[in-house]
Amino acid sequence: GANAIFSISDSTIGQTVQNLSGVAGSQIDLGANTLTVVSSLDTTFAGVIAGVWNDVDAISLFAEVGFAPRMALWGEFLGRLRRRVLPDSADTRDLAALFELLFPDEGDEQWIQALDDELLQRLSLLFAAAPEGDWREEMHAAITVLTSAVRAAGLSGPLRVRMAPQLLQDKPFARLASAWEQVEQALLAQEPASLPGALQYFRGLLDQCRAAAQSIPEHLEEHGVSVDLMFSVEQLDARLRRIEDLLSCLLAAHPQRELLRLVASLVRVVHERRSVRTLFARHYSLLARKVAERNAETGEHYITRDREAYRDMLRRAAGGGAVIAGTTFAKFAVMALGLTAFWSGFWAGANYAISFVIIHLLHWTVATKQPAMTAPALADKLQHIERDDALQDFVDEVAHLFRSQMAGIVGNLALAFPVVLGVQLLCRLIFGAPLVGEQEAHYVLHSLTVLGPSLFFAAFTGVLLFSASLIAGWVENWFVFHRLDSAIAWNPRIVARLGQARAQRWSRWWRANISGLAANISLGLMLGLVPALLAFFGLPIEVRHVTLSTGQLAAALGALGLPALSSWPFWLCVISIAGTGVLNVGVSFYLAFKVALRSRGIKLADQQRVRTAIWARLRQQPLSFLLPPRG
Repeated sequence: GANAIFSISDSTIGQTVQNLSGVAGSQIDLGANTLTVVSSLDTTFAGVIAGVWNDVDAISLFAEVGFAPRMALWGEFLGRLRRRVLPDSADTRDLAALFELLFPDEGDEQWIQALDDELLQRLSLLFAAAPEGDWREEMHAAITVLTSAVRAAGLSGPLRVRMAPQLLQDKPFARLASAWEQVEQALLAQEPASLPGALQYFRGLLDQCRAAAQSIPEHLEEHGVSVDLMFSVEQLDARLRRIEDLLSCLLAAHPQRELLRLVASLVRVVHERRSVRTLFARHYSLLARKVAERNAETGEHYITRDREAYRDMLRRAAGGGAVIAGTTFAKFAVMALGLTAFWSGFWAGANYAISFVIIHLLHWTVATKQPAMTAPALADKLQHIERDDALQDFVDEVAHLFRSQMAGIVGNLALAFPVVLGVQLLCRLIFGAPLVGEQEAHYVLHSLTVLGPSLFFAAFTGVLLFSASLIAGWVENWFVFHRLDSAIAWNPRIVARLGQARAQRWSRWWRANISGLAANISLGLMLGLVPALLAFFGLPIEVRHVTLSTGQLAAALGALGLPALSSWPFWLCVISIAGTGVLNVGVSFYLAFKVALRSRGIKLADQQRVRTAIWARLRQQPLSFLLPPRG
């Protein structure tokens, strides 16, 4: 029903031509003794395509496919979810909707790009009946739509204030529409003399707009990042690329190949826009990176690199252990009240949160908070791991981090255990009975034993520790994005109430402490409330924090006396606490490290090389992982 190709001899050419002369739409090529006949079916099919092209709206195909109707990530998410769940209809004049039905398979892009020139030329004959000016007019209108969208996005406040000021001096977004009008007039009037200059000016503005949009991520440290904001930036950049693709089709002398590339790219973006996973993976990666970078800045304070910093870490960890000792007794008091599950969890979480905030405000530390903060700082050392000097820097950082973590744990436990035990013995001496009685002590030995699910609970607590670091980074980013530090410093009502000097101090204080407050409050509340909420759903999961568990074991020892030291249940709890410390630290560090690597796009291609370097340092200088260097 398409092309009939006959190879015939010279003696029969005349008779064959005579026999085919009555066939409608026949074309005869006598070159090289070959007769090619295009049947009337081809002409009919080309007429159908021309009729369809005249009836559908192609502007939406060129200007809207791949773009969200509103510059909001969650609106796009709901739209993609609707397209995945609800079936599409072919009863429409919208060519963009029909396009998705024409190419339902992701592999369509590959076979479209693989079309050779001969087949492409034959396909173009089928579209010959469609007026060439029609698709060019549709592309002109599409570029007008795209130019207006780019101009509106570039001049919008959230994007404009985050672009580099020097790139906006020539006002490229404001001039974009008028520049396209000049190009369009030159194309429609067919004035070859004025077209090169107008086209060069328009493309120069497109490059300036693209450079301005790409400068936005560089200014996120000052202004904060938003997934909706970065979604708008990506949409802006994609529209600029689409304008270039449409221009290539309009300006090509033989546009078949350019049109083919355009169709293939439209097929790709159609399927990309149907993927919900791709949407979130792409746009939350930058937020994850910014959260990791903010945690990396905080994590630098938890890494000791010399003896003075190591001694300071021990002192700060000891202070944190003393506060945790008080937290231990407060937890037993909450348990003694016999509250319902929710309120018992709430007040236990409030107890933890208040204790952690006190530790933060006194510039002390809790060892289990360090891994989630230090992991992003360690990931920064992997940027150029292929170099030998960078590899040695990474191994040095591993040793510093491990040593700092050990100092934090030792400092916490070295004071938490004796303080709790001392208070128990002192109360027994003065009042004749310890604060924590024998009944609670036996419960502690039963719940903390390594023979139970304590190690699983410890790993789950590591997840909560990691989650608190994410919350801290997110809250700090939200604080910076909404410029609350500037509002505190310059808001007239706040300045009138506090005074200018005090408002400035409050602004700096909140900017410096917002991350720590968010981490400590969220961690405390999660440690108390999450087990209560999970119990509501029938999941008997508890938390096991190494420092809090050590304080509880010390309270049990103070209630049961020295005979407890000779019992197996006590030492099974000691083993469990050692495992709890490893899992608290290991799980939270692993999760934070993976997020930091993924957010930076780092892949450890040669993991064996890294492991070999760490083991070599461990064999040659084992004490470097425990004690700081002399120099």
